[in-house]
Amino acid sequence: MLPAPVSAVLPSVATGRPLRWGVVATGSIATRVVEDLARLEDAVLQAVSSRTEASARAFARRFGFAAAYSDAGDVPGYSRLLADPAVDVVYIATPHAQHHAIALAALTAGKHVLCEKPITMDAGQARHLADVAREHGLFLMEAVWTRFLPSFRRALTILRSGEIGQPRWLQADLGFAPAYDASSRTWDPAAGGGALLDLAVYPLTWALGALGEPSGVRADGVLTPEGIDLQNTLTLQYDDGAHAQLITSLGAQCPSVVTVGGTEGWLRSSAPLFNPTELTVQPRKGLLRTERFEVFGNGFAYELREVTRCVQAGLTESPFMTPAESVGTMALLDEARRQMGLRYPSDAVAVEA
Repeated sequence: MLPAPVSAVLPSVATGRPLRWGVVATGSIATRVVEDLARLEDAVLQAVSSRTEASARAFARRFGFAAAYSDAGDVPGYSRLLADPAVDVVYIATPHAQHHAIALAALTAGKHVLCEKPITMDAGQARHLADVAREHGLFLMEAVWTRFLPSFRRALTILRSGEIGQPRWLQADLGFAPAYDASSRTWDPAAGGGALLDLAVYPLTWALGALGEPSGVRADGVLTPEGIDLQNTLTLQYDDGAHAQLITSLGAQCPSVVTVGGTEGWLRSSAPLFNPTELTVQPRKGLLRTERFEVFGNGFAYELREVTRCVQAGLTESPFMTPAESVGTMALLDEARRQMGLRYPSDAVAVEA
């Protein structure tokens, strides 16, 4: 994993020609991301889609989108948005199980794509999207926003500097205990519910950044009667003897921090590890120190700036978050699911190349 470069310039500052954005879905994550998208000087809020007209229009009025699309008969709202020639880039914020179909439709319609994590339900779907994006010469990126935060970029710089020696051990956890809601996607296997697909990408981001790609994974989890994982533990194995232990949970409140142990010291993030504002570093031969970071907006502007920069430059992928990395992460999660006995209805659906 390459660390994204640190810039003293605010991510809101324009880096080129304006890009016209379409947003698929109007839920909570879309709201928080669009709050930051509206802060970008070179972002045009062109269109939003939702299943219902009321939701699409309300979202459009709130943020000033030029157009609002909703389902019309058998035509989904997102299909109507993708048919809008004024849209350059599409941000997809639907439940996980819809990512592949909508991203595929967007790429086929000639739109660049930023898709919420997980990019798809499995590695086969992710590989399919990567292939289609490459064939069409279009930009595709998974929205792993933590990778672009100043604190995470700084952490990778410290780890690569040798200040704490060679990283050999990592422990990370992320957990909440939401009330059970049968109507929520969180508890629905068909929507990709559970802790693994919703939360594990964040501890994994730290592990991959600190230790690189693992040689293997051991996984254990607690499954609910509905068929989703309430809690899981992933142990990443490395050929050089390093290892990482990652825990994600929907059944317990966790500290939600990451600690990296090296041969000459350690580094720890503040909570939550997906958006830390402090890093504590203890070198063996130095003083304990804490570095603090300010986050612009909600923290999503950094990844939005990267998408914008890449599209403006004619790039089809970000060097700091490639489609190949997304495929690799999904393959690791596929193996973890296999070991836990965790299956989704989408597993029975083959992807047509």
